[in-house]
Amino acid sequence: MRETTVIRLKDDIQLNDPILLVGLPGVGHVGKLVVDHLIEKLEAEKVFEIYSPHFPPQVMVSEESTVKLVNNEVHICKTDERDLVLLGGDHQSTTTDGHYELGGIYIELAAELGVSKIYTLGGYPTGKLEHTDEVMGAANDTELIEELKELGVTFKPNEPGGGIVGASGLLLGLSKFKDIKAACLMGLTSGYLVDPKSAQSLLAILSKLLNIEVEVSELEERAKDMEKIVANLIEAKQQQQGVLRDTAVEEDLRYIG
Repeated sequence: MRETTVIRLKDDIQLNDPILLVGLPGVGHVGKLVVDHLIEKLEAEKVFEIYSPHFPPQVMVSEESTVKLVNNEVHICKTDERDLVLLGGDHQSTTTDGHYELGGIYIELAAELGVSKIYTLGGYPTGKLEHTDEVMGAANDTELIEELKELGVTFKPNEPGGGIVGASGLLLGLSKFKDIKAACLMGLTSGYLVDPKSAQSLLAILSKLLNIEVEVSELEERAKDMEKIVANLIEAKQQQQGVLRDTAVEEDLRYIG
């Protein structure tokens, strides 16, 4: 494979005022968790497969020990008010050129399908293990910012400070060339672990935004399991800090003596 290949699985796709949701692997896998969950629970139909030499040289192994080449995929599903286009998959590009090439392809597909808005989904790293139920945003349109504020999305001047790297940020910039409004929604996450709790926060905003109900028990169970892991990590950290304090006091007393 010498160039990115898009395989069309369905012709003559007719959609009603579609919105594109993008959830690719990233910080805490927050966006990927949300899109994968929506694809499963809304029984979305796969319409495109995307293969690229900018993905890692890798195959994914199934439970049956069969393999598939890593790729990204586009699914579609119907809802009461509008249709959803869901972009998810195995990897983002490993190269800068690839990010722009794939980003351009994603935008072209969005324009072809008649997408009116794009929401990229990701995680905002806090560096703290404790969960904060907050979703931060950035957008390429001020009216979109006001709409999202009403739903509880937080917007902070010049945040994220280092910008938004990867597809979640790049698509906001590239979509301007097609006059498509776009926003990035970021669930707060430690940045250390896969974070289903942050994915729940993001899904709660999307449910209000899209006026949909999605069964979330599986995410809740994964979140509970993750909370136990985090609690153990916090306890281990506190114990380590206690040992370090005791050692420091002992050394100070030895010096005084």
